[in-house]
Amino acid sequence: MTRVAIIGAGNLGVQLAHHLGAVGGLDAVGFFDDSQDPGGLVSGLPVLGPIDDVATSHAAGVFDALLMGIGYHHMQRRAELHETLRAVAPFATLVHPTTILDVTAQVAQGAVIYPGGIVDLNARIGANTLLNVGCLVAHDSTIGDNCFLSPGVAVAGFVTVEDGVVLGIGTVVIDNVRIASGVRTGAGAVVTRDLLEPGLYVGIPATLKKRLKP
Repeated sequence: MTRVAIIGAGNLGVQLAHHLGAVGGLDAVGFFDDSQDPGGLVSGLPVLGPIDDVATSHAAGVFDALLMGIGYHHMQRRAELHETLRAVAPFATLVHPTTILDVTAQVAQGAVIYPGGIVDLNARIGANTLLNVGCLVAHDSTIGDNCFLSPGVAVAGFVTVEDGVVLGIGTVVIDNVRIASGVRTGAGAVVTRDLLEPGLYVGIPATLKKRLKP
């Protein structure tokens, strides 16, 4: 049994702890969180300490692997913590047992796939990327590192989603397009062409509404 500690004890961290219970061989043992008192309980699991305690706790054998529970409102922090902490302790990979994962698909270390996902032929999911409930990634598409796909996102074939992209709930992406780092889409957006400038895109077809820093 791999004992998994979760970075962040907020809503996302609690969800991860819950879904870990459905995956054989993985067991949630607690949270690291800078805003919670060590020793307190969150959803029945202990707060193991602040994030600065991860290295010493791993060396002491408190846990075996990590998962990232920092959500899409803090994408830069999420990516920075993953980069720092993966040098300290390995990251687990959580694929919910209701996910349909093709044998040719690749899921990198630290990725999370929630219930009801479909990852098709030759699709690739990057490190520290989260696919929320009911996400579909079709054949030969790549989702980069540190991405966040909200519930019900559908990505067609031969799509490239670069690192650090957030796709809002119900986003649909047609085939053979590229979505650049730093892009976010609003709820129900339909991506029909390459999105190459960092920013928030909304509507049908998805159109730049607000420029964001890369």
